[in-house]
Amino acid sequence: QVQLAESGGGLVHPGDSLRLSCAVSGRRSYAVGWFRQPLWKEREFVAALGMNGRRTTYAASVKGRFTISRDNAKNTVYLEMNSLNPDDTAVDYCALGLRGDSSSYPETPASYDYWGQGTQVPVSS
Repeated sequence: QVQLAESGGGLVHPGDSLRLSCAVSGRRSYAVGWFRQPLWKEREFVAALGMNGRRTTYAASVKGRFTISRDNAKNTVYLEMNSLNPDDTAVDYCALGLRGDSSSYPETPASYDYWGQGTQVPVSS
């Protein structure tokens, strides 16, 4: 029943900004995490928002540049990415957590229960 529809990805140039969206259906109470997988590398944590919609967690590599947020009326989660650089090139995934683990261990992929299809964010000049 739960479905995640990601959008907003695409080619951007270094220094540009981009906002990813993750439209959620079938659930309104959840924690959310953003993960990314660079080419030839393993999936890595990016950002998370707790079930209360206030507690945030960021990877050191994106802290101060990225912002995770949620629009409750639209039931959509966003990842605002600023000052993008080539190291940010990856396929980005949104994930929903329905268990307390997603709040206690937001950086762990196993804490989440549903995953989006992924959206590509190539950062290149």
